[in-house]
Amino acid sequence: MKLLEHKITRWLGDKWSSTRKKPSLKWLARILWGAIVLGILAGILVFVIISRSDLPEFYELENPQYDLASIIYDTNGKQYGKYYIENREFVNFEDLSPHIVNALLSVEDARYYQHSGIDFRALIRVGVKSVLLGQQSSGGGSTITQQLAKLLFERESLRGKSSFQRMITLLSIKFKEWITAVRLEKRYTKEEILAMYLNKFEFINGAHGIQSAAKIYFGKPQERLEIQEAVVLVGMLKNPAWFNPIRFAKRSEKRRNIVIKQMWRNNKIDKSQRDSLIAIPLDMSEFHRSTQSEGLAPYFRAELTKWLKSLLLQPENHKPEGGIYDIYRDGLKIYTTIDATYQNLAEEALFDHLKELQKRYWYRWKGMDPLTYEADDHQKKLRKASIDRRIRATDFYKKSYIQHFSSLNQAAQKQFGISLKEPTIRRLLKDPEYVQIIDRTKRDKFKNLLRSPLWNKISTKWKIFEKDIDKILKEEIEAKVFAYTESRQKIEKMTRRDSIIYHLRHLQAGLISLDPQTGEIKAWVGGPHHTTFKYDHVTMRRQVGSTIKPFVYVTAIAVQGISPCQEFSDIQYTIAPGDANFFVDSEWSPSNANGIFTQNHYNLYQGLLYSKNSITIRLVKELGTVEPIRDLLHNVGIDKYERIQQGRYVVPEVPSLALGSVDLSLLEMAGAYTTFANDGIYSEPTFIHRIEDKNGKIIYQSSPIQRRAINKLYNAVIVDMLKNNVGGGFNLGIKTPAGGKTGTTNDYADGWFMGITPKLVTGVWVGGDEKWVRFYTLNNGQGFVMARPIFQKYMQKLEASEEVDFDTGVSFPKPPPGFEDLVDCTRYKQRDPEEERGTRIDQKIDLDEFDEIELESEFDDFGEIEEMIADTTRGNEY
Repeated sequence: MKLLEHKITRWLGDKWSSTRKKPSLKWLARILWGAIVLGILAGILVFVIISRSDLPEFYELENPQYDLASIIYDTNGKQYGKYYIENREFVNFEDLSPHIVNALLSVEDARYYQHSGIDFRALIRVGVKSVLLGQQSSGGGSTITQQLAKLLFERESLRGKSSFQRMITLLSIKFKEWITAVRLEKRYTKEEILAMYLNKFEFINGAHGIQSAAKIYFGKPQERLEIQEAVVLVGMLKNPAWFNPIRFAKRSEKRRNIVIKQMWRNNKIDKSQRDSLIAIPLDMSEFHRSTQSEGLAPYFRAELTKWLKSLLLQPENHKPEGGIYDIYRDGLKIYTTIDATYQNLAEEALFDHLKELQKRYWYRWKGMDPLTYEADDHQKKLRKASIDRRIRATDFYKKSYIQHFSSLNQAAQKQFGISLKEPTIRRLLKDPEYVQIIDRTKRDKFKNLLRSPLWNKISTKWKIFEKDIDKILKEEIEAKVFAYTESRQKIEKMTRRDSIIYHLRHLQAGLISLDPQTGEIKAWVGGPHHTTFKYDHVTMRRQVGSTIKPFVYVTAIAVQGISPCQEFSDIQYTIAPGDANFFVDSEWSPSNANGIFTQNHYNLYQGLLYSKNSITIRLVKELGTVEPIRDLLHNVGIDKYERIQQGRYVVPEVPSLALGSVDLSLLEMAGAYTTFANDGIYSEPTFIHRIEDKNGKIIYQSSPIQRRAINKLYNAVIVDMLKNNVGGGFNLGIKTPAGGKTGTTNDYADGWFMGITPKLVTGVWVGGDEKWVRFYTLNNGQGFVMARPIFQKYMQKLEASEEVDFDTGVSFPKPPPGFEDLVDCTRYKQRDPEEERGTRIDQKIDLDEFDEIELESEFDDFGEIEEMIADTTRGNEY
């Protein structure tokens, strides 16, 4: 009691001294003591009540929840992508930068290692300075453990509460933090708590946790941060929005300097360091807010996402407790077969060639309209429809539709229980009979809608909507469009409609490169720029043209026993109804690419080199059916039983299959070509080594799938033919042994090149997303010009790269006994076909200068350039 009186006297000063002998003194002291006792009892009661309320459970403290980013690694362990809701990477304490740890302890909790979660000395200091002395700079009373506790449960909102209710809620929250902090201290070491706090904290701007913050704000991992950088992030812990260095640079710098001074006061740095660090200007030039579309191999990562989600749904890949892994939250480690160096070089090669090819495209089409070129009314209608589809996919179209139809949609839901989806309404307005093919569970509802007054309102509103869209499309704007520049964009004044057509008229390309001995994919390039062009041209199916012919040739050699040196006439062959097992309804008499038949004799080397359709059809007639070809394609990974629209087979049972009238993807074709490069053994393409959970436990591990598809001897023959295709004056200009086959489809809509080396199979496709986006002459639209240079540039880059140990001295497997006799065409005393012999050019042409080359008119009579020109071919000695 005496002590209390003494304290009261000190607090109240002289005024109290003059009145302290009054009888009320003892009464007041008793009241204060009673209040203190009641406060303690109330505090204990609150602790008991709160400890039984909605605090984090034991399991939650033992396993605190983080939304951890899943990391994608290349074959060498290099990170090149992430999946995340929160871009967070977990860092263990031993891996934390000492600059971060020292700064954190200095400014947030200097007595961290002396308390057990609650620092009562700090609380008393704050209470005395804030309550009694009114100092606003009294420091914080929360420990690092308490700050972590705050992050482990959601705080109750204070909105709409009275002052008294707010006070009670805040006290409740504070007690919860204290109890949770004490529990944390019992469960974890000090080091673990500190790491958990830094990993859990949200640094805004998409930075979740200290590692992501370091990379986003300073462009480097946290362990490489300089002191002046580390203290900026530690300073943000007080209030990341208020001390945001991007929005409030001066405020952030001031906070940074406070942290530096605290480090000096706590003997973490000396005075000279303090002064030099404070003198350094705040530098946020490396700030970059990352997105998941950025980085290496974006097309591949998009495909990987779909594959992972499907894989993780399978029961054998579930979590130990039975749940499904979430690639955006569970911190998986995904080790892929992609090689970052190969990928970079492939992306460069594709981009560089498309840049030049697009220039040529604009030049060739100058003053011409591809929307109407060689198009009848039906084709014009189809081309317009392709543009309309892209218009409907734009944000402005979707936003405008919502604005026009939101109230009508609400009315339709209320009256009929249906939503007014744009495709359905558009089709119904065009043809009311469309209602008959609407899902039967909704069909009657839509029929009632069509008979209602609401439908008239919808019809009227649609006309207004169309006029508004037309106005928007014709409005001239400063459009941000794709360009072959470093930034991949430029600003041009054009209408919105023109900007859509502009992007549609860009040539697209895809490239895939894999190891034929393992099937492991090393590079996957789905297009020139993922941000602008989302469609992946590695998985897209298009007609393959002449790239299918090597499979026809090897089937004829293996099944029918045809010698590669046997000659056939270049004449028109016909397959008629009733012929063998072809089951055609009418006569089929395909022509050569140039429409000309020379009447000359060609062996199989020459037939494949010059890509003579006539020779291919003759081989099919010798086989008597396309079924052996379909069987071979099935054995090399192309499912002959797969069906598409209206039940048609992907691999058709028709003789035109032999000329490439089959839609396949680059992925499928590259997989099939692994057979040739791998001594007749097919290797199924794969892009995953293994997947681990956040603790390193393996969830999934791939294993190669291989099978023999072609006899070694016959495979050696077809490899020799493919090598012959890229020999002579138009060789690839690379050191590595290689073979290949081009492909060109009708109207030059698709250009292909399939290239093989002993250690690498690479497929390239080039064309437009719409088939009318193309060149209109063979000289520009063939696979030799559109696709082969990408393979050529890619291989040259690989051979020149210092980052890749690319072995140019490798060889294809040694052919088995009997090979030399089988391919010794000199015994046949053959001559080159006369017309082809006259087209030889015995020097290289720089393909980079091809824009400047106008081929002589006599070359127009022949097919693809490399199929007209060669230095040496089998059977050319005479």
